[in-house]
Amino acid sequence: MAQKAVIAAQDAAEDQTGQPGMQALQRGLRILDLVASRDGPVRFTTLLEASSLPKGTLHRILQTLIEERYLTLDERSQAYSLGSKPFQLAHRVWDQFDLRGAAEPELQRLAELTGEAVRLGIFDGDKVLYIDQRDTPRQVRLSNGTGARSAIHATALGKAMAAHLPEMDRQRLLKDVDLESFTDKTIIEPGDLDQQLNIVKARGYAISVGEQHDDVSAVAAAILDHRARPLAAIGIVGPSYRLPVEVLHSHGREVIEAARRIAGNIGELAMSIAVNPRPLDIGQDNVDCAIPGEDFLGEGPFWDARNQRLHWVDILAPALLSGDPQTGERSTRPMPELIGVAIPKASGGFVCATETGIKTISEAGEIAVLAEPEDDRPGNRFNDGKCDSRGRLWVGSLAINTEPGRGRLWRVDPDGSFALMEDDLHISNGLGWSPDDRTFYFTDGPKTIWAYDFDAEAGTIANRRVFAEFGPGDGVPDGLTVDSEGHVWVAIWDGWAVRRYAPDGRVERTISLPVPRPTSCTFGGPNMDRLFVTSARIRLSARHLAEAPLSGSVFALDAGVTGQENRIFAG
Repeated sequence: MAQKAVIAAQDAAEDQTGQPGMQALQRGLRILDLVASRDGPVRFTTLLEASSLPKGTLHRILQTLIEERYLTLDERSQAYSLGSKPFQLAHRVWDQFDLRGAAEPELQRLAELTGEAVRLGIFDGDKVLYIDQRDTPRQVRLSNGTGARSAIHATALGKAMAAHLPEMDRQRLLKDVDLESFTDKTIIEPGDLDQQLNIVKARGYAISVGEQHDDVSAVAAAILDHRARPLAAIGIVGPSYRLPVEVLHSHGREVIEAARRIAGNIGELAMSIAVNPRPLDIGQDNVDCAIPGEDFLGEGPFWDARNQRLHWVDILAPALLSGDPQTGERSTRPMPELIGVAIPKASGGFVCATETGIKTISEAGEIAVLAEPEDDRPGNRFNDGKCDSRGRLWVGSLAINTEPGRGRLWRVDPDGSFALMEDDLHISNGLGWSPDDRTFYFTDGPKTIWAYDFDAEAGTIANRRVFAEFGPGDGVPDGLTVDSEGHVWVAIWDGWAVRRYAPDGRVERTISLPVPRPTSCTFGGPNMDRLFVTSARIRLSARHLAEAPLSGSVFALDAGVTGQENRIFAG
């Protein structure tokens, strides 16, 4: 109703201008905005209600927009969508984009912020061409500056752009480019480079440490166009002694933000990297840092009651982690590809959901393929997962670039067979079951937690309904667990909190955390009454990390209730 009142006021003001055609033009532009702002096709009745226009006027405007190819009408659904003309205009805008002009303030900002050289580069055949650079007094003079060309596979700027190429273009690049070895750190195997590019795409930035020149390091992010394809890359370059790995990662958020601002001069990226402000009540809840760390994206905590240890993963390290909350000790097992979750197996070792499939890791560390449910979607990766009461793995997927509609939910049985349980998802995330095994909870980010009827014997779900819905400013629902009373605990990404929901979906409690990006939670401890919460530091700026220096650690709190035992994989 507020929007209709605004439109009516605008119409009244337009009527008084006396400019022929101006009112019709402005009304037509508003209709375009209404269609563009919706997630899908829009029916006439919706536009009629939102625009407050007379039926006849709206019909005439829509018909004109269709004739001029600004809108299309689906005859079956009688719904309107954007036509080809806006996309043609968008291409024209991007084709006329003054890249160096748009990047100028960000080049200067990063140079002043870091005291290092900052470069702008584009693809030039099978090389990276540096088209602009800002030096600083601290700069160690490098042999290749503006106008120089460098190898794509051995530079941060090259890898940042290559990671965002469409799959066919990336595979062509891996096949055609000579992966020359410049130092002993240069990646020269196509498979290894492909896996690193997937990590780069998931992180949002690339690093290189002595890969083209000894003792030179860099971090870079791709500047993407309106189709999420790489136009260019911006990166920070300097000597490795001033840019060790931890410093490169701390600058990752800064180059992402710079790339977003450059593209944002004429468009907006789909990926939101906004962080809600730190709540004022942090410190009032009894929360301990149980296992300190700097995980990029800690996820999938599993309490091993037999050994009294917590297992979890760092998706973007990538690594399988294990720790003792009593002492804070942690151990790390590096993984060759992105890993979403690791769950102990009845026969020993772990079952893992990785970038390319469901794998097993033996106690000796040998990795074997168990199932490949997503082999038809190479741009996807597996994310969170849990085992049900029968020892079957339930695991979700998402597009590495978080494109909506590409995620799925799978059930993987101990013999390696699998079944598709849900499709057309955005970001498959937290899973859990009610204590009576009759309700299954599942998060499809960034805004919905679903509840389903669950048949434990058949391993099926039905009757999907909304359990909890998140709006703008609420944070994003991430991993979850269900306690012994049937309440659902959810980690709130960008919300500085975990939240407890009653079985009817009401918020029963919110507990503040000292980090903005908690990722998942599980119950553990000798009495199963400690809630362990993993967290992330990915894409947090230096300012946010100063506010939340423990980001990437594992936290523990007294929940006042016991949890359900984590189930192992029956294989």
